[in-house]
Amino acid sequence: MGRIAYVNGQFVRHGEAVVHIEDRGYQLADAVYEVWALFDGKLADAEGHFARLERSLSELRIPMPMSRAALTIVLREAVRRNRISEGLLYLQVGRGVAPRGHAFPDQPVPPAVVITVSAVDRATSEAKAAKGVKVITTPENRWGRCDIKTVGLLPNALAKQAAKERGAAEAWFVDDLGFVTEGASSNAWIIDADGVLRTRDTNANILRGVTRRTLLDVLRDEGMKVEERPFTPAEAAAAKEAFITGAGSLVLPVVAVDDTPIGNGEVGPVAMKLRRLYIERARATAV
Repeated sequence: MGRIAYVNGQFVRHGEAVVHIEDRGYQLADAVYEVWALFDGKLADAEGHFARLERSLSELRIPMPMSRAALTIVLREAVRRNRISEGLLYLQVGRGVAPRGHAFPDQPVPPAVVITVSAVDRATSEAKAAKGVKVITTPENRWGRCDIKTVGLLPNALAKQAAKERGAAEAWFVDDLGFVTEGASSNAWIIDADGVLRTRDTNANILRGVTRRTLLDVLRDEGMKVEERPFTPAEAAAAKEAFITGAGSLVLPVVAVDDTPIGNGEVGPVAMKLRRLYIERARATAV
């Protein structure tokens, strides 16, 4: 059975899924998205993703396309039809189809909804985590509302490509003050020389990461000290450990920044422990 996508009220074969040429998400990036990790065919961190989706849509004045309950049914049906247990679910909601113009349509149009589901090889992911990844740094050049999870990701795509060309898995944006904001598709963390976990606060024009939020809960339950304050690339290079978080990466250890090894250049025990604890929490609470 091939992959199945959901497009504006219909389940269709993935290869036949299309959107209108004047879909504003396609033409103007006038859309938001969410990505859920799937564990045992269930949505991880569901509440956090729904809450962030609703906030992003509200900030752009796009109505929810349906109730949260109805959307949950559609998301679960997409997972069921694709017969995927371990994977990722992508949801995009845009303003809809209207004659091209920068201002919103004079008459409201139905929001556009696209859902796709893909499988993840957990064994491969665990092997990647056990080895660790490298990151590079790049100047912050994104728009001033990175707290909204929009599909306007060209700077992120360029940063990811630059990372790929340098043999790295992620790029960390660095602001004008010299502090790391976040990754191109993840939140950035270090464990500093004093053993304190540090990650940027969400008031600093960064995305309110859902995986980040759940991990903060895990850290507090474990009694581990964490501070939501910035760090520089130099502080990252001098840290004991570093890692990134996101729906796709979960908790992924970082072993080098700009080719400078972090710690001894190997995956640290704390990052791997946190990866295990996060996955246990996410799997147990998935719905």
